[in-house]
Amino acid sequence: MGPIDYLIIEFPGSHMTGEGLPLLVDLVDRGIIRILDLAFVQKQQDGTVSGLALADVTGDGLLDLAVFDGASSGLLGEDDTAEAASSLRPGDSAALLLYENLWAAPLAAALRRGGARMVAGGRIPFQNVVDALDALEAAT
Repeated sequence: MGPIDYLIIEFPGSHMTGEGLPLLVDLVDRGIIRILDLAFVQKQQDGTVSGLALADVTGDGLLDLAVFDGASSGLLGEDDTAEAASSLRPGDSAALLLYENLWAAPLAAALRRGGARMVAGGRIPFQNVVDALDALEAAT
């Protein structure tokens, strides 16, 4: 297997346009990632949290997420969705996406065969990169 990553994507006001869905499907179709779990949660105005079914997120009458129906490995649990929902404001919703980086699987397998072990990993938030580049530019 390749490395497993997760994303929590907040939709303020539960406004989902579906604009990113074709790009996500493209990543799956090209074998770059494999969706392991996809779940949606919504925080009600009173603070209660509920799951949302994979459905028509754009309101155009088409099942936008039908391609991901059944994407549930069991790795994403109720405690994970509750933790993700705790950061939402009332009226907001979020998508929780757990995916395998298929592009890295051959590299990971080769490294394991050679006795190597992954000891750390991480992600640098985009805004941090922009801020660092802006600071470098200002310094020159």
